[in-house]
Amino acid sequence: MSQKKRLLSYLKSGKKLTRLNAWDELGIIETPARICELRADGHKIQSELKTVMNRYGDAVTIAEWSI
Repeated sequence: MSQKKRLLSYLKSGKKLTRLNAWDELGIIETPARICELRADGHKIQSELKTVMNRYGDAVTIAEWSI
């Protein structure tokens, strides 16, 4: 199964995805590129910005994707 199909199936199951969990759960490193490709294919993928703490205690903003 391609990364795009795996990602789309994951999102269609109602789960949310970030770059942080995409590698562990789907084996995808360049998640934003796959999201961009899915959007270009006509899929309505929502983005929400979240602030999380990195391992150094700094607040960083990441995208969380869902359908």
